[in-house]
Amino acid sequence: MMRSVEIILVIIIIAGAFIVASSFAVLPWPRQVSPLNLRRLSLTTLQTLDSNHELSRAAFETGNSTLWSELQMALSASLPPNVVYNLTVYQLSSSGSGVSLYNSLASISNAESLGVSSDTSTYFAASTNMTFEVVPEKIGEHGSGGTLYILNCSDANGWWITGYTSFSLAEDLYKLLSPYFVKTIMVQSTVQLRQLIDGIKISGAPEESVENAVIINTFGESVPMPEEYYQGNSRSSEGYYSGVDYPYTRYCYTLGQKTREHNWTWASIVGYPFYYVSNTGVFANEQNNWGIYGMRMTSRGGIRAFLQGLDNQQFQYDDSSAISSVGVVTLNATVVNYCNYYGIYPSSYQTSTRALSILSGYNLSVGLYVFNPVGDYLPGAIYNHILSSSGNTTGSLLALGLTRTPDIRITAISLLSYYRPRLYSSDYAAHDTSRLVVLQLGLVGGV
Repeated sequence: MMRSVEIILVIIIIAGAFIVASSFAVLPWPRQVSPLNLRRLSLTTLQTLDSNHELSRAAFETGNSTLWSELQMALSASLPPNVVYNLTVYQLSSSGSGVSLYNSLASISNAESLGVSSDTSTYFAASTNMTFEVVPEKIGEHGSGGTLYILNCSDANGWWITGYTSFSLAEDLYKLLSPYFVKTIMVQSTVQLRQLIDGIKISGAPEESVENAVIINTFGESVPMPEEYYQGNSRSSEGYYSGVDYPYTRYCYTLGQKTREHNWTWASIVGYPFYYVSNTGVFANEQNNWGIYGMRMTSRGGIRAFLQGLDNQQFQYDDSSAISSVGVVTLNATVVNYCNYYGIYPSSYQTSTRALSILSGYNLSVGLYVFNPVGDYLPGAIYNHILSSSGNTTGSLLALGLTRTPDIRITAISLLSYYRPRLYSSDYAAHDTSRLVVLQLGLVGGV
C-alpha cells in the first residue's frame, strides 16, 4: 500500500513540474519551425505561368488589359491565400554610355504592403518572334587551313572498330565537326586519297585547302592505301619495302612525310595507329589473320615508319613496340572543361590497351593531353612535330589508344579542345528581345 502511494506522489510531482515549466516556455511560431521558402515559391510560380509562354506574351503586351487580367487571376490562383505579391515587368534600355538600364513597364499587386518579410525571384521572358542560337567560329576562318577531310573510302576495310563501320563513323563525325570547319570533305575512295597525298584539291572549291588540313582516319587500326603504292606498281617504292616481315610499313612512312610537308593533323580514332593498310582491290585475296580480307598487316612498325617520315628521317624498318595496356584512364581536366563548352559529353572513363610512349627520338611535343598520362604512356594525346631550328609545328598526330568500339565524341572533343573555335551566342539581353520579370512575395496573417 505504501509503495503505491509513493508512486502516485512521484507522478504528481513530475506532472506538476512539467506544467510549471511549460507555462514559462516560449514556443516558436509555426513559421519559424517550418518556414515557407518564398524565393523558391516565387521562381516556381514564374516558371508555371510561362509553361505555355503566356507570361512571355503578357510581358511583351503590357497594354493588353484582358491579357493582364487573366495573368493576375492565374497568379492569384497559383499562390496560397496568405501570400501577397507584386509582379513587375522591366524593359532593357541603354543609357547612352554603355550602361544597361531596366525601366519598369507594368506592374500588378494584390496588396499595398508585402509585410515585414518578403523575397524575390527574377525571370527572363523571351520574345516569341526571336530565335536564340549559337554560331561556332570556323577553324581556318581567321588564318590558314580550315579543311576537314574524313576518310570514307569505299574500297578499304576497317579494324578495331567493333560494332561500327567506317562509313557510319564518318557520317557521325561529319555531323559533329563540319559546323566548325570552313570546308568538310568526305574522301570517298583511295583514288581521292591519292589526290590528297599529292596535294591536289578534291572538290576544287576555292575554300578547300590541302595545307594545314585535318585528316580523320575512320578505319581504326587500318589505314586506306591507294593501289599505286602496291608492290610492282609505279609508285610502289613509296609504299613497299622488300625483305622485311611487313613491307607496307613504307606506305606509313610516306604518310608521315606528307603530314610534315602539308602540316596536317592526322587523327587516329582508336587502337594502335597504322597497324594495317587496306585496299579491297589489290588485297582481295589477303587478310589480316583475323578473317578480314582486303588488308595487310604493318604491325608495330607502322607507327614507327609514320614518325620517321614526320621527322624527315631516313626510312629504316623498326618493328619495336611503342604501346602498353594501361587499363582504365580518365579525361584530362582541360578536355572536361571543353566538354561543357561545346556540349559534347563522352564518358570520362575509358579503357586503354594501346597507350603510346613515342615522345623520344622524333622531335615530338604534346600539344594536348586528351587523357591523363599513366607513367610514360599516353592513352590519348595530340603530338606536334616541332622543328628544332625554328620552333614551328610541321605536322601533328592525334592518337587515341583506346580499346575497340570507338566513341567518335572523343575524337571530336579532342580536336575542338586543340583548335578551340569560339562559340558566338545570341545576346539574351539584347534590346527588345527579352523582358525581365520580377515577382516579389510576402506573408500576411496567421502565425
